[in-house]
Amino acid sequence: MIADLLVSLEHCQQSDGWPYCQCYVDAMDEYLDTALGVDISKAAATVTSAAVNETTRLADEIMGGRLVPGSPEWEALSGTDAEVEREIATQLLHLRIELAVGIDPIGTVIGLRRWGATWELISQAGGTSRQAAHARWGQQVREVLDRYQTGELGGPVADDELDLDEESI
Repeated sequence: MIADLLVSLEHCQQSDGWPYCQCYVDAMDEYLDTALGVDISKAAATVTSAAVNETTRLADEIMGGRLVPGSPEWEALSGTDAEVEREIATQLLHLRIELAVGIDPIGTVIGLRRWGATWELISQAGGTSRQAAHARWGQQVREVLDRYQTGELGGPVADDELDLDEESI
């Protein structure tokens, strides 16, 4: 390729005072073909995953860091309402960060619902009404938490959807 480039440079011409080389045009076509035609799904997933991990790290840091399992602080909170409240608060912050940078927060919303967060709390973090939050994420949350469509979401999922739609669980 370099030898071809050197040979092609001999055939460069001046156009409006600038050298014009066919080799540059050919290389640019190849670059554009790659840039515009390559499958970027793996790269996009990698960047999204890294961004989500960073939002998690930052939310944890802002909330004072993750408690180390087995530490006195962890032992004091383990199994208490305070543990759940701390986790929900951290996840709400995580949701806010994701929304601020344009990351799809559905995983965080599912986690929040699984921890027992209400649509009211989720909507506050999302800067919207609870009806709008439910309309945006409710169906996806239901599909994950009730994948067999039994009507049982399991766990501490808040029972606050009856007035949001007629098909609520």
